[in-house]
Amino acid sequence: MARAGRRGADWRWPLALALAGLGLTATLGAAPTSGRRWPVPYKRFSFRPKPDPYCQAKYTFCPTGSPIPVMKDNDIIEVLRLQTPVWEFKYGDLLGHFKIMHDAIGFRNTLTGKNYTMEWYELFQLGNCTFPHLRPEMDAPFWCNQGAACFFEGIDDKHWRENGTLAPVATMSGNTFNKMAEWVKQDNETGIYYETWTVQASPGKGMETWFESYDCSKFVLRTYEKLAEFGAEFKKIETNYTRIFLYSGEPTYLGNETSIFGPKGNKTLASAIKEFYALFKPHLSTKEFLLSLLKIFDSVIMHREFYLFYNFEYWFLPMKFPFVKITYEGLPLPTRRTALPDL
Repeated sequence: MARAGRRGADWRWPLALALAGLGLTATLGAAPTSGRRWPVPYKRFSFRPKPDPYCQAKYTFCPTGSPIPVMKDNDIIEVLRLQTPVWEFKYGDLLGHFKIMHDAIGFRNTLTGKNYTMEWYELFQLGNCTFPHLRPEMDAPFWCNQGAACFFEGIDDKHWRENGTLAPVATMSGNTFNKMAEWVKQDNETGIYYETWTVQASPGKGMETWFESYDCSKFVLRTYEKLAEFGAEFKKIETNYTRIFLYSGEPTYLGNETSIFGPKGNKTLASAIKEFYALFKPHLSTKEFLLSLLKIFDSVIMHREFYLFYNFEYWFLPMKFPFVKITYEGLPLPTRRTALPDL
């Protein structure tokens, strides 16, 4: 884990889909999903694999980080909510108008005066986590998708305050902080990939959720829950988080890389998936991007097809109105659920 600094992300395709309200309907080689557990559980791994050298980030992940320090048991730690528009360092509050926000957590040791920042985000920017590369020498789409936690000393107050939020949300002991640090290391090693989309049957609370996102805000929420479990005292306030939704009927499981693209795979399905992802080519000029967006609109809206890669497996989503939506949802902070000694 290391310092993030001011990161960038290739956010154009996810944002363009959300703003255009795009949707996609497929058909091929499906396996029945009745009786399946929804939402599909996010797959955990025993260790984090080394990234493939092909995967390169335009903005370095966590360039100057530091290990999580060990606090003294009687230290008093203030937990800070950090939020700012994505690409705030380059575009100011532009994406904030669309509620495209990045979340992180700050810590302030009130006894030593030291501050720390912790966040979770993409190793190779958002576009690489959301769509694959189609490499001519490979039969299957190639994914550069990892997300990880980043910890560094200091809080860039101006960065978080200027167009976002820097506010205290909880207080805890140094002992609780140390428990959290051990949990973060385990969470970081087993939750290795980023997931942009939340896939749901329809807008609104209580609707069937097919897949949950796994992103910066989910890391913050998981950490808050653990802190409450370990004994941190949270304020009784509501906080908001960005989510990007796809809306579809019940998804159809299609298979993994081997079963679809391997020697005995489904060539028709493999071709359809690759044709779909070819619409989302990276590193396009503005003109090329706009032309490709028109093709996506025609393919997605008219044919209502979307192929999702989740848990390193492929799914077909029969898309339906309103197809794609960005929300900025309010959630209460967790309540302390244990009697563990804290402050």
